Amino acid sequence: MHQYIDRETSRVITEKLIADRMINTIYSSVREKSPLLFNLLTSARASDLLTVLNYDNPLVAKRSQLNKMILELSIDLTECVESNEQLDTPRKLFERKIRYWETRPLPEDPRIVVSPADSRMLVGSFAKDSILLLKEKFFHYEELIGLDRPEWLDTFQHGDYAVFRLTPDKYHYNHVPVSGCVVDFYELDGRYHSCNPTAIVSLATPYSKNKRTVTVIDTDVEGGSRVGLVLMIELVALMIGEIKQCYSDEKYDNPITVEPGMFIRRGAPKSLFRPGSSVDILIFQRNRVEFQHDIMQNLHRKDVVSRYSSKFQKALVETDVKVRSPITTGQCIQTELR
Repeated sequence: MHQYIDRETSRVITEKLIADRMINTIYSSVREKSPLLFNLLTSARASDLLTVLNYDNPLVAKRSQLNKMILELSIDLTECVESNEQLDTPRKLFERKIRYWETRPLPEDPRIVVSPADSRMLVGSFAKDSILLLKEKFFHYEELIGLDRPEWLDTFQHGDYAVFRLTPDKYHYNHVPVSGCVVDFYELDGRYHSCNPTAIVSLATPYSKNKRTVTVIDTDVEGGSRVGLVLMIELVALMIGEIKQCYSDEKYDNPITVEPGMFIRRGAPKSLFRPGSSVDILIFQRNRVEFQHDIMQNLHRKDVVSRYSSKFQKALVETDVKVRSPITTGQCIQTELR
């Protein structure tokens, strides 16, 4: 069993983990007894095949099957841009657009960092003197950012971070968490490991092993959020074949690829996971942000059954957050510019 806290209601929810038995088998007996098969199952080829079978298979595109999927995943069609009739394949359903400008309000204070996705969120820190210290649990720091980027390794080495786990039922567009200028953008190759909590606790530092896209945003510029440099990492996972960069300054209109030198606006769509479950990670410079009280309070609750807690020997509980909702306070801890 794995539970999380719904932010809007404060209720403890038991997650319906998709393909949980299969994931348990792959990340226990298969990984231990057949490393070659395990590597094959977490390869790009296997991920592409599973994507085709689950999202492009004509047999699951029947209206009855789609309606069953919508019901099981509790997808709210009323917030979608397209009509029910237009969402006529599992892929279209997964890659749906929503009227986020109406259904996901943006905080007025420009200094507030917002969630990049509808997701389940954990926070941590690289600083040894922080109560959030979780170094090298979900990922290996240097491996995650890339050894050929020493400037960013130095910049963020004592900072805080937030992990956002997207499940298959979620809206899978990523939105920009802060306003600022893109100073670096690069891709790192890797595997296609599952984001199921069992897979995460079974494999050492899994997030730094997956294929990922890294965007570094300078917010200490005119019109920026003024929270320092922010590093945003988008990771593929099992059945995620592509991270499509499609930044739109207005709704989903005229999408363009993210590039260094661009100014990107907080709350705007940035990219799309195609399709499956996946993860976003935000990393902040030391003493530049403070996470909101309810997220911190939920993190260490001991009345919630979390698979992460059992692995890390401390209460570690996810909060279910909405895209564009506040995750930090508006008061910067450190106000001077670099």
